[in-house]
Amino acid sequence: MTLISIMIEVLHVDAFEDNYIWLIRSPDDASKVAIVDPGDEMPVYAALKKHALTPLAILCTHHHGDHIGGIGDILSHYPIPVFGPAQERIPGVTHRLKQGDPVDLHGLGLHFEVLDVPGHTLGHIAYYGHGMLFGGDTLFSAGCGRLFEGTAEQMSASLNKLRALPNDTQVYCAHEYTADNLRFALELEPNNPDLLAYIKKVEELRRARRPTLPTSINAEKSFNPFLRSTEPTVKQAAETHCGHALHSPEEVFAEIRRWKDRY
Repeated sequence: MTLISIMIEVLHVDAFEDNYIWLIRSPDDASKVAIVDPGDEMPVYAALKKHALTPLAILCTHHHGDHIGGIGDILSHYPIPVFGPAQERIPGVTHRLKQGDPVDLHGLGLHFEVLDVPGHTLGHIAYYGHGMLFGGDTLFSAGCGRLFEGTAEQMSASLNKLRALPNDTQVYCAHEYTADNLRFALELEPNNPDLLAYIKKVEELRRARRPTLPTSINAEKSFNPFLRSTEPTVKQAAETHCGHALHSPEEVFAEIRRWKDRY
């Protein structure tokens, strides 16, 4: 599938304490949008009204309630297609997707490719297209999702898949976890200049009450410890923490994921 790179506006909708619901505007008609991971319908309705938008599709990355809780009510107002992972039960899904499936959003001029990214949940998927990644709870800025269902090996492989995307890929994560993630990243690489510079940037954004997202694949490769399991500094920090040698990037990843869980 050939993915088209054009400038597309994406609006963020705040939900719950730290969720982001994304509204992807059509490049053909900016009044039409696709909704990504609508965990709560009320802030979606407010955003649609504020910006005079009409939704034409819903994209779901995984089955957790804070990502799908608003679907039923939205469908009662807007009978639109719902795209979601084939391996997970999500009420209202009309298009069940797996690795490599194309997502052609008719009426929006948007085209995505599906990536299987198990780890946070077993059936978790991501949507990649137009230089953008909507990855739910797999990759966060300076972090990654908890392993609620999958294994460290699965999540490591999923992150490697995302790491291989073009450097300029814009990453739209589903939570504003960046500041907390950076505090952990600093434990592993206190002298990483890219990390230190990003911490200052994030502090400025949050003081202004602005989202830290989207981030980019290139940026995350420079400071996100979960994408840096092959780096000597990250490996050494993980070995110091656990008190023994780690013999593969997968072992390093598993150790820092356990460390982060208790951090």
